[in-house]
Amino acid sequence: MSRQILRLGALLAALGVAAGAFGAHALRARVDAAGLATFETAVRYQMYHAFALLVVGWQAARAPSRAAWWAAVCFAAGVVLFSGSLYVLVLAGIPWLGAITPLGGVAFLGGWGCLAVAFGRPASPTG
Repeated sequence: MSRQILRLGALLAALGVAAGAFGAHALRARVDAAGLATFETAVRYQMYHAFALLVVGWQAARAPSRAAWWAAVCFAAGVVLFSGSLYVLVLAGIPWLGAITPLGGVAFLGGWGCLAVAFGRPASPTG
């Protein structure tokens, strides 16, 4: 489980860097300042939670638990719902997608709560 979580965290971080570069270079001339700020918020939260997935993967390697698995699920869902909805909002101009964004925020909060529970588990003797 921990290897898949670590891979997902690394992949989302790489995609976050790519999205940030795309926003800084390709979008600057195509979107207004508010749209650019929204896109940057999506990138920032994606990067925060990509790093959080790396922490979850490390914790899952130390002390595997359902709480760590659920933290990973929540963080991944949060990136899709929060950052994904903001990316589509800016790129496709679909304003109703803004209603989905808070669901991603709730998923992020759930992930942090699950990670707190996972940190309460003792490390395995080999970890």
